[in-house]
Parts: sequence; C-alpha cells; structure tokens
Amino acid sequence: MNPAQIDAYLGRLGAVRPARPTVDALRELHLRHLRTVPFENLSVHLGEEIVLAEERLVEKVVGAGRGGFCYELNGAFAVLLTALGFGVTPLAGRVYGADGRLGIPYDHLALRVRTVDGGEWLADVGFGTHSHYPLAFAERGEQADPGGTFRIGEAGPDEAGAVGGGGDRVVGGDLDVLRDGEPQYRLEVRPRVLGDFTAGAWWHSTSPSSHFTRSLVCSRLTGDGGRITLSDRTLKWTAADGTREVRELEHEEEVLVVYRERFGIVLDCVPTVRNPGKIDGNG
Repeated sequence: MNPAQIDAYLGRLGAVRPARPTVDALRELHLRHLRTVPFENLSVHLGEEIVLAEERLVEKVVGAGRGGFCYELNGAFAVLLTALGFGVTPLAGRVYGADGRLGIPYDHLALRVRTVDGGEWLADVGFGTHSHYPLAFAERGEQADPGGTFRIGEAGPDEAGAVGGGGDRVVGGDLDVLRDGEPQYRLEVRPRVLGDFTAGAWWHSTSPSSHFTRSLVCSRLTGDGGRITLSDRTLKWTAADGTREVRELEHEEEVLVVYRERFGIVLDCVPTVRNPGKIDGNG
C-alpha cells in the first residue's frame, strides 16, 4: 500500500495513523473496522467475482466502500496492518457448524498479529458476531470481551481421530476458539498466504451446500456495542444487553436506503438470494 491508500483506509475507519504498531493501536483499529466495514456476502448474490488479491480486496473495502466475508475482510485488514508495521500471519480455520461438526479446510481466515510492545494477538474482523477486540494468542484461560467470554484452547482429535499440527513441536497443534463456552472455529497455527484460501472462497461463493449461497447478510457492530443486521429484507437491531428490534422491509427502495445509510453501501438494485434453501450449519 502506498501512503495515500493507507490514509484512505484509515479514513474509512475514522482512524488516524498510529505512531507505533502497539497493542493499543491494534485494539482501536480492530474495533473501528468492526463498526465501519460490514460483514456481508452481497457479491455472491450480485454475481460479482471474489478475487483474493491484496489490491482487489483493498479496492473493494476502501475504493468501493464495501465489506465482505472473512477472506476479504481479514485479507484487507492484514494488508493495512502490515503497511502500518505490524507483524501479520494469516491462519486457516474450520468453522464449527450447528451440529458440532467442522467445516471444510480453509473454511475461515484469521490473523495472528505481533505488536512492538510484546505479545501476539488473534485478530478477526471477518467472523460476524465475535470478539470486539483482539484476543491474546498465548492465553489459555478465559478472556473477557464486550462480545462475550472467549477462550483459546488446545484442540483435541478431529472426526477422523487426527490431531492437528502433524506432531511438529515448533509449529504446534491446532487451537479451538470458544465463545461463551461454545466452540466457534478450529485454527491451524501453520502460517498461510492469501492464495491458499482461493478454493475455500470459491466453495463458499458457489456451492449449494454453503450457507453463503443460501442467505443474504449484511451486519456490523454499532457504536453502543450492539449490532445491526440486514438479512434479505429483515432488519434487526440488537442492543448490547441482547434486546432486539426486528422490522420487515416491504419496498425495494427501503432496502436500498438501509444499505446506503446504515452500511455505507450504494447499490443499483436489491440483491436476491442466489440459492434459497434451509440453512443448517456453518460453511
């Protein structure tokens, strides 16, 4: 990224350039990203190609004022953090479905981030409802966060009885990320590159079995710690205390106004679900 692109990205977040890549700077950028750049899968239903190339991801988030799902959001965030001097390592994850089963390989992209004042952090601005702040990567106890109580723990065997990490003592074994006691996803600690996730992004954007092809979602944190979500034409406001207000949008113009005024996304037409069907788990 050149200086103008960095400033434009920070401008999208409403942030100033940090003097140093510290944990406090990371925490602020992480929270601002969740509040301003929505988790959305509109490209899947608008027929837009999803390209996992750094310049394309930054252009989508900054130039086009859009959001994306995990590969796009964490991919773009990694580019910004690297440009600001943070040490960033992409990690592959597999999301736990409602039935407790793990999703496909390269199901999720998260970031391992190093700061100059010590420590490593799990940063994730692309998982929808998750931690508001980065989690301490090496901490194995509970970590309190406005988004819930989180824990990163050593993972047990998978369904095939295999233990992740391949016995590599340097790399280490897989880790489970839990929220309020429920497993969210399993992380491999082996470093990856953005291109490794191409097959996962293709599957999620094309497969009839992917929940991303069967549902429309656009969601972000609100300034008070709550969340606003537009699922097809259902608008939901969830307060920090869990109370919820739900409204059905009847007219297309209403939908376009919500995208524009609540998420900063300007569309020419209302997206329609590509592959309607029952959502029975995470993809």
